[in-house]
Amino acid sequence: SKPGCEVVLAAGQYSAGDGENYLGSSYCGFEVGERGYISITGEYAERGRSDRSEADNPRIIGDSQVENKTIYLNGNLPFGEGGEFYFTGGYQDRDASSAAFGRGGLGSDDIPSRNSAAIYPNGFVPFIDGELEDRFVTVGARHDVGEWHADLSTTYGYNDLLYTINNTLNASIANRDLLTGGRGLSPTSFDAGGFSFSQNTTNLDFSRYFGDYLNGLNIAFGLERRTENFEIFAGESGSFVDADGAGGGNAGSQGFPGFQPGDETDSNRHSWAVYSDFEAEMTESVTVNLATRYEDYSDFGNTLDGKLALAFRANDYWTVRGSLSTGFRAPSLQQRFLSSTFTDFISGRPVDVLLAPNGGTVANAAGIPALTEETSLGYTLGFTARPTDYLSLTIDAYRIDIDDRIVLSGRFDNSDPSIGAILDRLGVGQAQFFVNSVDTETQGLDLTATLENEVGEGQLLSTLAFNYNQTEVQRIKAPSSLVGREDVLLSERERLFIEQGAPRRKAIVGFDYTRAAWSGNLKFIYFGSQTLGTFSGLPVPNAEYRPGVSTDLSLSYSVTENTKLTVGGANIFDKTPSRQDDLETDNGFIYDSVQFGLNGASVYLRLYSKF
Repeated sequence: SKPGCEVVLAAGQYSAGDGENYLGSSYCGFEVGERGYISITGEYAERGRSDRSEADNPRIIGDSQVENKTIYLNGNLPFGEGGEFYFTGGYQDRDASSAAFGRGGLGSDDIPSRNSAAIYPNGFVPFIDGELEDRFVTVGARHDVGEWHADLSTTYGYNDLLYTINNTLNASIANRDLLTGGRGLSPTSFDAGGFSFSQNTTNLDFSRYFGDYLNGLNIAFGLERRTENFEIFAGESGSFVDADGAGGGNAGSQGFPGFQPGDETDSNRHSWAVYSDFEAEMTESVTVNLATRYEDYSDFGNTLDGKLALAFRANDYWTVRGSLSTGFRAPSLQQRFLSSTFTDFISGRPVDVLLAPNGGTVANAAGIPALTEETSLGYTLGFTARPTDYLSLTIDAYRIDIDDRIVLSGRFDNSDPSIGAILDRLGVGQAQFFVNSVDTETQGLDLTATLENEVGEGQLLSTLAFNYNQTEVQRIKAPSSLVGREDVLLSERERLFIEQGAPRRKAIVGFDYTRAAWSGNLKFIYFGSQTLGTFSGLPVPNAEYRPGVSTDLSLSYSVTENTKLTVGGANIFDKTPSRQDDLETDNGFIYDSVQFGLNGASVYLRLYSKF
């Protein structure tokens, strides 16, 4: 932390004239005594909705509307000889409004199944409005115990997300009203419930440096205790009830049916761990690091993992490094217990989908086994170089093999012999599950290079960053009840999400030029191709997104030594992804929000000042 204050004010919007966004941020740090400090940071950010839907499409396709209010507090207070108390805490309140798929009006198939002529004769777009609270606090103390440095800390974090569905209706309530002599009315706003997650982690760490052993040896070890809680809260009955029985109007609030009493959970688990870290400079050129961690979970047994890393410093300009590590990840409480019904649009038609919890009635009937841990084996090899005073390079290659990876399954529909009848009774068309269904292999390469030059009377910093990352499904691991139905357990569409949810290649070439009070930045961002699946599946061709380049440009002027004004633009040439069949994309639009996103060019103005 540093004493003084800083302020940032910014505003921007898309070149299409929407998505206005505003930011106000301030920081102040204060010295306390000779060695202490306290700092506080506050931020307010607001983003308006954007819409890229065609004129005849009753949709809102683009950014959600968001309002963020954030505050952080940090500090340390010294005590005794070399000891200090420290703390950090943060709170964020976020209100967001996201537009769901549109429902048709008079003359469409959505009346009476998903709309009422008496409420929205011209159709409507439901809004999924969320109120999110995110807060955390860390408190701790550091002090020397003999020759050892000791650090005791505890961190508590909590967030919750509560949904209100507005500009909506429960079509079954409206249809019941119509059948009983009314106009066909329903409430148009519902409390849909929500969920929360909390985690408390306490650490006790010890470390010591032995300067007279080898060329230097650092030893660290510690203990950790962690507790977690995940809760789901049901919404009001109107958000999920089926008021008119089978047929007629669909149950629940359109856009997002509320969490039901059967979805509710209050789940807990705890774990404890012991870990160690040894780093030794064997010679002036060779450094060896060995780390181990033993962890015991209340619900998934125990694991022992380790990492071995070596670095060889050939001289002051070249270093080679590599590592070998094992990993373990227990299923999250959310993956085990999340239960929800949502509406998806598949090939342009609405389908209610159940995300069924692991170990529940539907998952057991489908033959989905209990979730188990993921295990991994990772390798890295790389080097850093500074062949001249002006040029620096880093290259890192890596490979990560994950066994029993937890992924979201394909869709099981009401034709399924095991659960079709159950889905019909629940009034949903499809179900999905979290399942340890695949082994994957990820290989990648990261390269960065920076070059500093004097150009004219100014300084030019050129940077190159390149990443290649390829994930492939090596094996589908079907339980005995699903052998022969691997295409349902992991559909082509879900497999492509795993393998190509992001471009395999991305590169950034940037130029920062500074001359006196002026500075400019030009950045080219290359996105590689992507292949995504379709709802219809083969023989319908997959969605192919061609590679392309986005360009960012900014210009800054230092009004004073402590005040800078910046004007800039992102994706200034208005690049968008390749056009697709809107009946086959995930968002029902002419392209998914991949690569450059779907909003196009944007401009902004930012003022920074410190005092």
